[in-house]
Amino acid sequence: MKRELTTLDVVVVAVEWGHGRRAKVLSDYTFAVQDDEGNLLTIGKAYSGLTDAEIAEMTTWFLAHQTGKRGYALSVEPKIVLEVAFDIVQRSTLHESGYALRFPRIVRIRDDKPVSQINTLADVDQIYEEMLAREGISAE
Repeated sequence: MKRELTTLDVVVVAVEWGHGRRAKVLSDYTFAVQDDEGNLLTIGKAYSGLTDAEIAEMTTWFLAHQTGKRGYALSVEPKIVLEVAFDIVQRSTLHESGYALRFPRIVRIRDDKPVSQINTLADVDQIYEEMLAREGISAE
């Protein structure tokens, strides 16, 4: 079993319908961190960690707060803060942040934290640099 690298507090910006037994709920969450100006930049997508009851509750909320479409996903008001654990952070052109979280999983919903207090791109830069230093890899 892999050990998580750390966690980030992120905000959900888009959601997708699940698959299999979760086909009727919005269970796949795309999330973002913020840059220095407060712009939200996507960094990953997670679909594990919440209970069925939490997912059902979130589905109702997301449907009431959708703002448009992003491909297969529904864009939603960026109000739901999650704590997300992950094993690796890597450079990526897939996400607006320039990073992707590997093996992300939702730890909990952060009802206690406003969006203004989510982690920043600078936090991710630091985690990335520290991860590379531990592995003895030079960042380029």
